[in-house]
Amino acid sequence: MRVSKSSSSRFRRTRRQFATHVMALVMGILLTMGSLKVMPTQASPMNESSLNSVNTVAQASPSVINSSKQTLAAVPTGGHSFVADAVQQIGPAVVRLDTERTVTRNLDPMFDDPFFRRFFGDDFSGGSPREQLQRGQGSGFIVDSKGIILTNAHVVEKADSVAVTLTDGREFEGTVQGVDKLTDLAVVKVNTKGESLPVASLGNSENIEVGDWAIAIGNPLGLNNTVTLGIVSTLSRSSNDVGIPDKRLEFIQTDAAINPGNSGGPLVNGRGEVIGINTAIRADAMGIGFAIPVNKAKDIEAQLLRDGKVTRPYVGIQMVSLTADDARENNSDPNSDFLVPEVDGVLVVRVLPNTPAASAGLRRGDVITSIDGQGVDSAGELQKRVEAAGVGRSLKFEVQRRNQTKTIMVKTAELED
Repeated sequence: MRVSKSSSSRFRRTRRQFATHVMALVMGILLTMGSLKVMPTQASPMNESSLNSVNTVAQASPSVINSSKQTLAAVPTGGHSFVADAVQQIGPAVVRLDTERTVTRNLDPMFDDPFFRRFFGDDFSGGSPREQLQRGQGSGFIVDSKGIILTNAHVVEKADSVAVTLTDGREFEGTVQGVDKLTDLAVVKVNTKGESLPVASLGNSENIEVGDWAIAIGNPLGLNNTVTLGIVSTLSRSSNDVGIPDKRLEFIQTDAAINPGNSGGPLVNGRGEVIGINTAIRADAMGIGFAIPVNKAKDIEAQLLRDGKVTRPYVGIQMVSLTADDARENNSDPNSDFLVPEVDGVLVVRVLPNTPAASAGLRRGDVITSIDGQGVDSAGELQKRVEAAGVGRSLKFEVQRRNQTKTIMVKTAELED
């Protein structure tokens, strides 16, 4: 039988293709077996020889080295993750706080209605005040073996009693030693009765960076000893940005889940050190939580223990940061309430009555450009300068008022509740 040239050519081409496919399959199997040999497992941790094998294969294939790096990073230590290590280290020092307080109020608000009282009189028995018992729950952590606990002010403020429960089941009666509303921090002390208490290791919140691990521990929604994992999303998030302008704080923002009951619990780094105190839950926030930097708590803990409060200076203005561009935009708007100097500084929005600012002569619309000869270009910076000055200190404010530059001396006073 004769085979045509075209048929012979097709046969040779088909045979070459078949051989190529077979070789590719064999190479694929060999590469897969080689990869399996160098991939570490939990039962067989990486050693020096296996690392050398990874490096040898990686030199031949960049994709293999990337895969090997990810595998090495995922290898748990001691048979479990770094999160478990961190929780084991700090978990025993995290406590649950159950609070009770008695509030007095009328049974029905209609009894306070002037129209109702006009007909029934002020002595109507239905309007007599009634006592109600309110219960709350939060978290905290032990910072001193003598029984010192850090938590949020809003967890224990005005509490008549505080019950402290450790993760090992031990219970103590706590006493609120001090509360600072502006930072939402509080100190609770328990009588240890000679018992030894576990203590949390405090880290340094100045050393954390965006992207670092963040572990939130507490008792959210009454679910004891709950752990959530995320990262540090943002640093130095101002209280104004968070939506609580009545605080003086710059928060750590995290995507670790923080729910009601987490308040006062620790935010922890990958080494099990406290970097923040969970707080500031926003009802409209999805996957966002906030924590008070632990260094802030370190600064005021001693004051709260000693005095029960934190002494703070103030001048008595409401203010916003201002740039020359913002001022020009405002001045070009025919509906603006008032014209402002077109300079960088801090705009005085309101001067509160009976305050140092009012006594010194500061006015609404003034732009503060420097304090004691050093320029200020944001409201946050001005606030820090005032706090650093302390109570009873006279500060020289350089102020731009319309087309005039004025020097106004303002003496700080103590901020009262």
